[in-house]
Amino acid sequence: MVRIAGIETGSIAEELQLEIGTRILRINGQRVRDGIDLTFLMAETELALETVSPSGLPRVVEVERDEGEPVGIVPAPDTVRECANECVFCFIDGNPKDARPSLWLRDDDFRLSFTYGSYVTLTNLGPKGLQRLADQKISPLYVSVHATDPSVRINLLKNDRAGLIMDHLRFLLDSGLEIHTQAVLCPGWNDGEHLDRTLEDLFGLGAGVRTLSVVPVGLTRFNLNRPVRLLTEEEAALAVAQVEGFQERCEAERGERWVYAADEMYLRAGLRLPPASHYDEWDLTENGVGAVPGFLAAFERGIATIPRLENNRIRILTGWSMGPFMEDLAHRVAEVTGAATLVHQVQNGYFGDSVTAAGLLAGEDLLAAVTDPRPEDLILLPREALNADDLFIDSFSLLDFRAAVSPARVVPALELTEALRSL
Repeated sequence: MVRIAGIETGSIAEELQLEIGTRILRINGQRVRDGIDLTFLMAETELALETVSPSGLPRVVEVERDEGEPVGIVPAPDTVRECANECVFCFIDGNPKDARPSLWLRDDDFRLSFTYGSYVTLTNLGPKGLQRLADQKISPLYVSVHATDPSVRINLLKNDRAGLIMDHLRFLLDSGLEIHTQAVLCPGWNDGEHLDRTLEDLFGLGAGVRTLSVVPVGLTRFNLNRPVRLLTEEEAALAVAQVEGFQERCEAERGERWVYAADEMYLRAGLRLPPASHYDEWDLTENGVGAVPGFLAAFERGIATIPRLENNRIRILTGWSMGPFMEDLAHRVAEVTGAATLVHQVQNGYFGDSVTAAGLLAGEDLLAAVTDPRPEDLILLPREALNADDLFIDSFSLLDFRAAVSPARVVPALELTEALRSL
């Protein structure tokens, strides 16, 4: 069942006097379970919607429309399917006790994987759920594999169904779906020979497995060494060597690298990051793969387009891992703009210094780094540290941040040159 959350002005739904709060039970006799069903079933040009109004009145609404003409129904968000695992490296276990409620949601929902590219484990899907993925061609999917050895994956996820991963992947691939996969690498758990097996097994499933991202485990001060620890520099370097060695085979057989180590793996190993072209045009930046090279490439493309800002002081706030890169770029920004340019490498007090990504910086930590705000200051914040409601991870708001540093100007930025062009 899907509930109507909005009606578009001038639409068929408005003409039919559908009400907000109306439940849609079936379309053309088929049950509507969620927003994905609604999207698939509403593709027909002739529709019979079995509905129940907010007052409890049942009604069948018939629709005839031209192909592609929207009906104008805005569905309410689906209830998120929660995780059935107890992963030993779960980042949610690294939240502070006072984290806002939404940060405690353990989602493992294939609908979010299909819609937003979030990774799921498939452990909460039985035969009917898997068959639905196949029937509706919900592809591409993003699947957290972590290890293909059944006993290793069960040990990581603490779920007996985790050992069925290769069977599940074969079924989905045989049904014509494409899958992006990831392995969160935990030293002593799924690295070394286990990573070798995961590489071999997933590549052996064929071209339907589009990519594999190898990501180092991320831990906070609240779950560090309980029971998983961070990779050492040597372990990270070994994992990069394994990935790059396997890439040679992938390029020879498929013409692309296929498996990619996350940026953090290179940084932890003290190795130079590959260029943006290394990633075969796959956009895996949300998974931390190729994000830094992509950021640097965008800077190179845009550096010549930023304006002169002689009467300003540019202050770039960033995480610990991006600090050295930003220092290099700051010199060039200063040359082009004529403005004094400072980089503030912000320590993560909210999660602890094991978390170095700019996107996980708390508002209070960022604010603490901004001493002596002046009217001429242009403060560039990492846009990825804010959610859709302009809240930082600690629930501190962008509005309050701006008030606290007034009269300085605050600009949330995904990319440096774009932000500077907007001033």
